[in-house]
Amino acid sequence: MPTRTAAARREEARRAYDAYLAECPARQLLDRISDKWVTLVLNALADGPRRYADLGRKVAGVSQKMLTQTLRALERDGLVTRTVTPAVPVRVEYALTPLGESLLPVVAAVKAWADGHMGEVAAARVAYDAG
Repeated sequence: MPTRTAAARREEARRAYDAYLAECPARQLLDRISDKWVTLVLNALADGPRRYADLGRKVAGVSQKMLTQTLRALERDGLVTRTVTPAVPVRVEYALTPLGESLLPVVAAVKAWADGHMGEVAAARVAYDAG
């Protein structure tokens, strides 16, 4: 069996979507879905389509710029759709795609875990900082 070079092994792993490799597309996707704004926006869309302003109110603390960037990135990745209804004023709604809905249980579980364990994490931080 011929030996492969390190570059050949990296290329083979990249094609297999190994997120441990820096250039792997799966790593880029993990970066995207692990973003706090992405998690919160996806969870905010769980109950159905929302207008931009509704999302901004639901996701407290997000700037308009960051919300816009997050929604554009989610739309580009196929996780969210943007629907423009011509009216006065123009009505724009965002909704999860089937792909986005398939990700929802994962991000909802992460959010629920954070909500449920924040007390323990806070206590661990206090103990760590005291030591």
